[in-house]
Amino acid sequence: MKKIVLFAAIVAAAGLASCTSQAPKANLKSEIDSLSYMMGVTNTQGLSDFAEQRLGVDSTNYADFVRGIQDGIHKTGKQEKAYIAGIQIGQQVSGDMIDNINMQLFGNDSAQSLSKDNFLAGFIAAVKNGAVVSVEDARTFVETHTEAIKAKALEAKYGENKAAGIKFLEENKTKEGVITTESGLQYKVIKAGNGEIPTKESSVKVNYKGTLIDGTEFDSSYKRNAPATFRADQVIKGWTEALTMMPVGSKWELYIPQELAYGSRETGGQIKPFSTLIFEVELIKVIKK
Repeated sequence: MKKIVLFAAIVAAAGLASCTSQAPKANLKSEIDSLSYMMGVTNTQGLSDFAEQRLGVDSTNYADFVRGIQDGIHKTGKQEKAYIAGIQIGQQVSGDMIDNINMQLFGNDSAQSLSKDNFLAGFIAAVKNGAVVSVEDARTFVETHTEAIKAKALEAKYGENKAAGIKFLEENKTKEGVITTESGLQYKVIKAGNGEIPTKESSVKVNYKGTLIDGTEFDSSYKRNAPATFRADQVIKGWTEALTMMPVGSKWELYIPQELAYGSRETGGQIKPFSTLIFEVELIKVIKK
């Protein structure tokens, strides 16, 4: 009896709703009809929040949002589906896509941004197969210029690191025992070894400690009590160069210019872009296969 009363209530409420709006009319003649209607209701849970927070639908325009849903329900032909899909892509391109690219390129610098009109002109031309360049040529241009933009931004933000490193190395090369190689790597022999000298392809076992030029320690195998093992060519360039000159048993202090270290990359939180690094390296052995 209770089920019949509930079913009747649903029919009455649905009938009233269908009379007061342009929504599809409910015709609840069976429990499956009622289940279908109730499923429709439950699947709107969170929709209004999603529309506002993720789709940017203002609450004052919610009626237009509903109208769009109703139109979408009825536009099921191939041409209509294609048109609606195009609208969705267009909205993503002119909104989130450009915003995200601007953030990747310029960060929070609101003074710089892509030209939206030219971006959309290029996008539409390519979609219509009418662009003045191939996608491959455009990609090459984009990669080259975006890297240049990012490098310029990094220089502006971390240029002091580069300048400090250059100054440090200029002063350091005049100190007793410091040797400077053709690449710009500097090293000082703390302990001379007389064992095998690794090649680039050699696997080696080392202990080391790494510091910034201000003395900040960022890594140490000594503190972990765990020597590191790796191939000599699978580390930063400054390490590879030094390792392929060191006899086993040696302990050197390396002064590595940023271009032989991590360059414009930030690593581990403490190593900022363009950082000159100092390593104390002890070559324990060359690992035989």
